Amino acid sequence: MNSIALETARKSVEIEKAGVALLRAALDGELGEALAKAITTIRAARGKVIVSGMGKSGHIGRKVAATLASTGTPAFFLHPAEASHGDLGMVTQDDVVLAFSWSGETAELADLIDYAKRFAIPLIAAASRRDSALGRAADILLELPQVEEACPNGLAPTTSTTIQLVLGDALAVALIEDRGFSAQDFRLFHPGGKLGARLHKVDDLMHAGDDMPLLPETALMDEVILTMTGKRFGCVGLVDEAGRLAGIITDGDLRRHWSDLLQHKAPREIMTRAPLTASRGTLASAALEVMNRRKITVLFIVEDGRPVGVLHIHDLLRAGVA
Repeated sequence: MNSIALETARKSVEIEKAGVALLRAALDGELGEALAKAITTIRAARGKVIVSGMGKSGHIGRKVAATLASTGTPAFFLHPAEASHGDLGMVTQDDVVLAFSWSGETAELADLIDYAKRFAIPLIAAASRRDSALGRAADILLELPQVEEACPNGLAPTTSTTIQLVLGDALAVALIEDRGFSAQDFRLFHPGGKLGARLHKVDDLMHAGDDMPLLPETALMDEVILTMTGKRFGCVGLVDEAGRLAGIITDGDLRRHWSDLLQHKAPREIMTRAPLTASRGTLASAALEVMNRRKITVLFIVEDGRPVGVLHIHDLLRAGVA
């Protein structure tokens, strides 16, 4: 790469980094107070957060709306031009409007602003000028600090859109904390893709009931071999009289103890006592970490010490967890 161009890229990152630092400092003052009011207003709303913006601010708005919606705050993006041509009907008095405009003078937002004021819909604005049309109309103004654009001409929205995005993320993350939104809640909105896969619980993937390779610990070695062969997990769990998992025998254990006398041995003589297990409700990704770390391929899932399922590493691979 041209050395001059690379140096320009580095400078761009430094300029945007400085912009984020200014945003962070502003959160210790009036911006922080306004953000707290915005969080309270959104939490109190019975409807959705209607996010809007034009141009590059609109692109930021779309991302912020998507982040809010996926983290427990119902939201959608409303294009201001489409709002003026009928889509204002999507906005109700139970909603909150969140409008992004760096200058605060985006003409396309006028109808949405007017609609919000007419029907007493809370209007939260993220803009850099308090004396702008949007700034004056806002019920809550998230006043962004004046920053230097990374664009060498000072024209293309760069640092300004970065801090808009960071502010939107800060709002979404604060709402996650305020709502007590958990990883399992997140999974409900992300059933597909890698994120959804990693948020599976072992309960979703385990084999239960008659599929489990289980025998009483008083079983004979012939029964162990037949069960291990028939169930195809490469192991057999042995349970005590109370139904608790007493130990496990793997195909590796059989190979290590193989001799003409093996079938005359009691399974409890060669089983691994107190084997590794996982509890119901454990994240599949956490189970995978244990299996990888201990170099095992099968894990029994227990509840109060009693086996309720069995999980093979192939189940995790098929589900996309690994």
